[in-house]
This record gives sequence, C-alpha cells and structure tokens, in this order.
Amino acid sequence: MTRVAVLAGGVGAARFLDGLVRIVPPSDVTAIVNVGDDMEWAGLHISPDLDTVTYTLADLVNPDTGWGLRGESRRTLDRLSELGGPDWFMIGDLDLATHLYRTDRLSAGDPLSEITRDLAVRLGLECVITPVTDDRLRTVVGTDQGELAFQDYFVRRRASDPVHALRFDGEEAAKPAPIVEHALSAADVIVIAPSNPFLSIDPLLSVSGVREQVTSNRAKVVAVSPIVGGQAVKGPAADILQSLGHDVSALGVARLYEDLAKVFVLDETDAALADVIAAETGMRVVVMPTLMTDVEAKMALARGTLEAALDVA
Repeated sequence: MTRVAVLAGGVGAARFLDGLVRIVPPSDVTAIVNVGDDMEWAGLHISPDLDTVTYTLADLVNPDTGWGLRGESRRTLDRLSELGGPDWFMIGDLDLATHLYRTDRLSAGDPLSEITRDLAVRLGLECVITPVTDDRLRTVVGTDQGELAFQDYFVRRRASDPVHALRFDGEEAAKPAPIVEHALSAADVIVIAPSNPFLSIDPLLSVSGVREQVTSNRAKVVAVSPIVGGQAVKGPAADILQSLGHDVSALGVARLYEDLAKVFVLDETDAALADVIAAETGMRVVVMPTLMTDVEAKMALARGTLEAALDVA
C-alpha cells in the first residue's frame, strides 16, 4: 500500500490524478485542491479546480477543453446574456447543477470539504478530494490595471496582463480542511502536481501550516515540472515566471520548489537541465516523458513519479 497526497490545481493535476488512480488503489489517494480560483458568480459559489479534478476522475470532463462537462449545452448562459446578466464565465447547463447544489449546501452551513466529499461519493469516486481549506481564500493578481480577482484576470481578461504581484486574500485566517494535515503526515509520497506554481500551488501553501508540513516531509516530496521546453503545457505559468523575474524553464520551477521537494521530475525535452538543477538545488532529478497525451502517458508519468519518490524515501 502506497498512500499518496497530491497538491493539485486544475487541468494538469487532474490528468496526473487520472493516471495515478489507475496504478494505485484510489482509496489510497488524497487530492488536496486549490481554492484560490473560487469565486461567486451570479450568486453561485464556483470552485473551478475542485470541479475539474472531480469531473476528470469521474470520466465526465470535456476532453476538448480539460474542464467542464462532456456533452454540455449553454442555453441558460445564452438566456442570461439576453437578459443582460453576467455571461463572461462559461457555465454549462449540466455544470450549473453542481454550482446550485454546492451553493445551497454552503448556504445551509455545510463546509466545502464535506460538500466536495459528498459530490465525489455520488459520482462513484473512491479517492479523497478535498479543498485545502474550508475558509475563504482568493487569489488576487497585481497588474498594470491594479489588483484583479483571479477569474477577472484569467477568464474575463484572458490572462493578457503582465503579473507584478500575487497575494492570497484570507490567508491569515485560513486553516487546513479537516483531512489535510492527516493526509500529508500519513502519506508515503507527497506529489506537487504539474500545476501552475504561482496560481495553483502557492495558494495551497499559503494556508496556515501547509507549507511547514510539506517542508518538514521534504524527503517524501516529489515535484513535477509544468514547464516543458520553456513553455507552459497549459495556462500562463511561463508568462508569470517571466513577469516575476524567474527563469522561464524547468530550472526556474525547480528553484521555487527546492525547499519543498527532494525529487524533481522534468520532461525529456529538458534533459540538458538535469545536472544544473541537481547541482543548484540539491534535488534528485529524474527525466521522463511528462506530456499526458493519453491514458497510457498519464499512467506512465504517475508510475515514474511514485517510483522516483519511493527510491529516495
């Protein structure tokens, strides 16, 4: 039995988890998911990363986008637009049910972690999916236009603004969700998924005690680079690395994680950086294909990542 805790953002983490639950018993996997992307939209509580992870593992995700539901329609959104309501954020008709369910239960006083667990169970999932915190935590992006709420930056403005700073509103009061501390301490391996270091992983680490717990367990932590050949596999990670003054490469990512992880996984495209990363950060560097183009590739990456971590531990 290998118990695995995964620090997770959205699409990249969801694909990694999809491979992971195929090679280890799903009940041994805990996904600790970013909520810095969460927002209130048209009165509804939206949790994009939680939903992407849940939909992917339930084999319901839209394969063309990596988020949302397969076979979606947008009649409600179109009607809302006709009425002059907010239509800049894509909410499908089927997806809407998730947000209605979540918002109704939050209004009744139920914690987000309990709601997320119940959604996963209803969808037949055996793994544990939890928000990193039940408290309010929101990523705020500093740009030339001033501070923007994350979804305003990412969706409404299509991540077009250079990022000068990031902060996490609510981090001072945010406590780990009930299962988080146990999942990290009990894990045989902690994986930092191939997610955006700034927009997905840093919000997780901003929650009280999480960074400290990961650091104290560094010997069993493995990080997977989301940068391949100087480009982000998905999203604005490369642009943010550059705008915040970091090297736009797997080396730049490794420098961010050197105090957190003992092992660093990078794509074979970046094999020439392996020795430099190892020498500079002290991490053991493992080179393997990291592009998750199909189920077999997802499984291979998950297997290789676990083997690399366990070999060190």
